[in-house]
Amino acid sequence: MSGPANRWSARVTRESDALTLEEGVFKKRSAEAIARSLKRSAVRSRRRKSTPFRSAMSMLNFYINRMGRKLSPARRKVLERAKTSLREVFGRSGRDATQKRR
Repeated sequence: MSGPANRWSARVTRESDALTLEEGVFKKRSAEAIARSLKRSAVRSRRRKSTPFRSAMSMLNFYINRMGRKLSPARRKVLERAKTSLREVFGRSGRDATQKRR
């Protein structure tokens, strides 16, 4: 039941209704390149239901969470740095997000 045809998470990443992702975006070596690509996809999207920042961050978190233990520590580090880079390319800081929640 967990064969390639049943990998719903792979299908979501590939065919997301919110974003059309660049091929191999999560395989890029640079956190900054991942962030720029996600921003480009989110800003161009006409199907997203939230802000471009939230859509991009959501897709990045989704990918990290779905990979789980299969993600090497080095790869996880790059993807976690991509979150910080994503905040930067959208002109946000971690502190801004904390203040808005209060």
